[in-house]
Amino acid sequence: MADSSSSAASEAAPPKECDATDSTNDANTISDPSMYGYIKEDLFTSEIFKVEIQNLPRFIGFNDLKKFLAKHGLNPHKVKLLSRFAFVTFKNEEERDKAMKMVHGMQWKGHVLSVKLAKPKADPIQRKRKQEEGEGARGQPPSKRGESDEKGEEEELSVQIANVVTPLWNVPYEEQLKRKEQEVVVVLQRLAKEIGSTNKAMLPWLFDVKGKHNKMCCPLETIRPSPTQTNYRNKCEFIVSMGADGEDKTVGFRLGKYKGGSCAVVGPAEACHVTAEAKKVAHEFQKFIRSTPYTVYSPETYEGHWKQLTVRTTRTKQAMAMAFFNPQKLEETELDELKSSMKKYFTDGEGKDSGITSLYFIREGQRQSPNAEDLPCELVAGDGYIYEELLGLKFRISPHSFFQVNTAGAEVLYSAVGEWAQLDQDSTVLDVCCGTGTIGMSLAKRVKKVVGIELCQAAVEDAKVNAKLNGLTNVEFHCGKAEDVFPNILNALVSPKITAIVDPPRAGLHSKVILAIRRAEHLKRLIYVACNAKAAMNNFIDLCRAPSNRVHGAPFRPVRAMAVDMFPQTMHYETVLLFEREDNSQRQSNNQEETVCPSLKPLQN
Repeated sequence: MADSSSSAASEAAPPKECDATDSTNDANTISDPSMYGYIKEDLFTSEIFKVEIQNLPRFIGFNDLKKFLAKHGLNPHKVKLLSRFAFVTFKNEEERDKAMKMVHGMQWKGHVLSVKLAKPKADPIQRKRKQEEGEGARGQPPSKRGESDEKGEEEELSVQIANVVTPLWNVPYEEQLKRKEQEVVVVLQRLAKEIGSTNKAMLPWLFDVKGKHNKMCCPLETIRPSPTQTNYRNKCEFIVSMGADGEDKTVGFRLGKYKGGSCAVVGPAEACHVTAEAKKVAHEFQKFIRSTPYTVYSPETYEGHWKQLTVRTTRTKQAMAMAFFNPQKLEETELDELKSSMKKYFTDGEGKDSGITSLYFIREGQRQSPNAEDLPCELVAGDGYIYEELLGLKFRISPHSFFQVNTAGAEVLYSAVGEWAQLDQDSTVLDVCCGTGTIGMSLAKRVKKVVGIELCQAAVEDAKVNAKLNGLTNVEFHCGKAEDVFPNILNALVSPKITAIVDPPRAGLHSKVILAIRRAEHLKRLIYVACNAKAAMNNFIDLCRAPSNRVHGAPFRPVRAMAVDMFPQTMHYETVLLFEREDNSQRQSNNQEETVCPSLKPLQN
């Protein structure tokens, strides 16, 4: 579900994790304060509430450490596990001090833990500047920097930015598809090994399937290409910063990541994946902000105002623009004047032909970093929504709602899901992480009922409106975390034919959802749409692993897989896997075959 394509916006804040060399016995003693410019009064960063836990047991994993801390009532903000120690940050001083008192001296698996304060991680840009100053003082040229500058001078900015946001721009499309399909082969081969390790009863079946399908756990169908390979992104997030060409207040893509010491951006004019409509909006918005007295926001100093522009466009020639602005200490009257001038510019002024039909002003706070949907979102001009057409249906889209970034590609993806689902008028579809309801509603006329689950409240409201727009009366939507809502909904369904379709964010489904799916044995078929199959691997493994004290219910088997190219010119794509639950006869057969053919056991690898 997550937008997997090259994003226009890189992380603006300095990395919050720390290397081993960043620790010290006193976090409040900073040898060089200029290296920590992002630590200011009124600016939240968990870096100032960081500890280092030492002498950890061998062979523990990230989840082991998180469970250990949770068991003792500790709720860390972030955890970075290294070899025998870990850096843990907290949201406030009270939680940090509680952790230090509780964990220091505690025994865990025969190891006595020790805890000490850790100093913040140096700001990447300031660290890079210091490094270059030091090299210059010693009369040594900064080698990597020098090589990068020399290369940058040789390459045009349009080529440099293309290599960042569309790294496959100069690779023939057929070759792009081959590369992506080969990546899926690797994923399915790995899943075959994992299934062999976690479900011995499946070894005879797995041995047969791997022999037929190049060591993969299921047949892989030919990758389905995107109908359009350029100008396809209907959503772009543009950074506002100093331009790589020296022009201030530039709207575009960042040339590198902040943690690499780069803030410069390049305009999207030459970007092959951005629509002409979005480029026009970005150009006009750049002209507007250059006419204002407000500076661009600096992720190095946390000063300044203009931060980001998000543009959403549709086939129906509508465009939504969302201007992200940090008010700092401006008075409300100043903000009102700014919004008024913005409205005038885009409705009666130079920007009236930009194509914007929906203009929003979004206030970004300081360092609290709330979810995007929680930010104050004010409609400045135009309609509150834009509308898109997909597979003969009409969909309302609000500022924070999820909608696939490649509309034509989404039609290919949803058509494939419909083909595999084997639906009829007795079927019930569970659409998990449904966004604005696109997948479920594209199937609604073929089934008895569609039930959608989505975390974003705005998306759920859009989904309900979309159902009415399209005259669909057999759909319902529930708002909440999938892990909280899904089990109750699934248990309440009595339909004999339930198919679940899950399209989760990049990290995959919460383990509670997977466990609920396993327990609900009346759910026989599951279609998993993964924007990052490697990140979702644990979900796949848990669907297939043998029953245990933790995992109840018969396991699933992967029976079909396919990639859909939703993001041409990049290495990203969507992977679709169809899982079917084993029935009792299959399990009994597997157990018998394993007894008769013990020689197959070593073949799990």
